[in-house]
Amino acid sequence: MKRNYTNRRNQFVVTLDGTSIKKWIIISFIGLFMTFVLSGVLTSLKPEHRLTSSSINELTSNISGEAFLQLISAENRYFTSALPDKTEPIKLTSIFFTVATSINPDDPRSLLGRELPGFSLFDSEIIVAGDGTNYTNMPYESPPPTEVLEQEREASIDKNEVVTEAGDEAKSPPALTTGDKKVVYIYNTHNTESYLPLLEGEDDPDRAIHSNANVTLVSELLGKALNEQGIGNQVEETDIQSNLKQKGWNYAQSYTASRPVVQEAMTTNRDIDYIIDIHRDSQRKDVTTIEMNGKKYAKIAFVIGGDNPTAEKNEKLAKELHSLLEKKYPGLSRGIFKQSGKGVNGVYNQDLTSNAMLLEFGGVDNNMDELKNSVSAIADVFSEFYWQAEKVNSESKEDKK
Repeated sequence: MKRNYTNRRNQFVVTLDGTSIKKWIIISFIGLFMTFVLSGVLTSLKPEHRLTSSSINELTSNISGEAFLQLISAENRYFTSALPDKTEPIKLTSIFFTVATSINPDDPRSLLGRELPGFSLFDSEIIVAGDGTNYTNMPYESPPPTEVLEQEREASIDKNEVVTEAGDEAKSPPALTTGDKKVVYIYNTHNTESYLPLLEGEDDPDRAIHSNANVTLVSELLGKALNEQGIGNQVEETDIQSNLKQKGWNYAQSYTASRPVVQEAMTTNRDIDYIIDIHRDSQRKDVTTIEMNGKKYAKIAFVIGGDNPTAEKNEKLAKELHSLLEKKYPGLSRGIFKQSGKGVNGVYNQDLTSNAMLLEFGGVDNNMDELKNSVSAIADVFSEFYWQAEKVNSESKEDKK
């Protein structure tokens, strides 16, 4: 009897071991299969949906740097010295909620922007805030109604007279000059954007559009002002919006239409170091105007396309110019704004060079005098920046010899 019991026990152990081996084989096979499936899914995703450093950065963009610092401090107490004196303890539930849902409890835009029509206009990121700048008065584009694009109204100003008048004053020759080199390229993607004071009897901001009296006036004036500072430049004359209409494209494709024009200019003229796309904002006068020393100016806003590989370099350039404006014309700059994601172009042709800028000159209510004053200020600041950069480059070349 005892012997039979022993045999049954041994048989049970052998059966149990065989079952365990089968289970492990099945589990290993399933694990291997799932690994291949997961790898296939990840590699078949579109580039914008793949797990990359940029996607992780976007995922964690709503988490403050202070929160990250507190997390690191939990492992290394040395980092607590970098925290502010009065620091609220982090709430892990809030962090996990933000990462999982992309909704920041402290920023209602992250939720309302998806639910309310038009609210996504305020999804831009403020890189540097100028005086009075906040999320309620950021620059935004307001595409004109279709019927406005098909109409032509009377203008209360003549473009040729304005540009000629600006060059009438005798100026002393600049101390420095680029000679025959045209190192700055100025163009207008939305070249029909206009200003209400330039249009006869018009007071509707959505109708601030004109084929002649428009933002190209600012480009022409800036070109002349830079020439007076010794900086050769090329002002593009191509009517981008006319090309857009001929191709049957919609207004949102404006940057696609302007891109080949810019590329051709850069290919034809290898001396181009900086490209400037000049626009007019849709904000009203209380946001886009400032008075300094008895003179009114149309305020300037820098816009960076966050969806291009040179965004950091474009941002660096904008920060340097913003800083110079703050020193010489405090309050003139509304700040630096980064636009990316759905609903915006997010590139603005700024991937073509690290020295690309998109400048918003004033808003729909600014008049010609205010625009001229701002043009003079930008030319003054940019020329100071340019010649300083040229001096540094020259000294660097000498050191290498």
